[in-house]
Amino acid sequence: MLLTTTDIKVDYEVLGIVRGNKVKAVHLGKDIAAFVKNIIGGDVSEYAELMSEVRDAAFEEMIKEAEKMGANAIVGIRFSSSTISSGMAEIYVYGTAIKI
Repeated sequence: MLLTTTDIKVDYEVLGIVRGNKVKAVHLGKDIAAFVKNIIGGDVSEYAELMSEVRDAAFEEMIKEAEKMGANAIVGIRFSSSTISSGMAEIYVYGTAIKI
């Protein structure tokens, strides 16, 4: 599957918009560790790991949706994120499913 944030210069059939959406929360222990790091400074790896896991899960969901449509590429991929509450993140990814 071809995945790109830009359009491509080939003939293709547009199949439609595809998306993936995931919400995950970090457990209380990691949330406390991140709070302490916020006070004393340092890399907050607990939240970085959370965002990476959520992004990958949403991306995979989008790809599966495109494959169900018969697509062999997704163009114009975009990501959006939001904080639902402390220690909880949502990632939304979307693009256009196409068949080259």
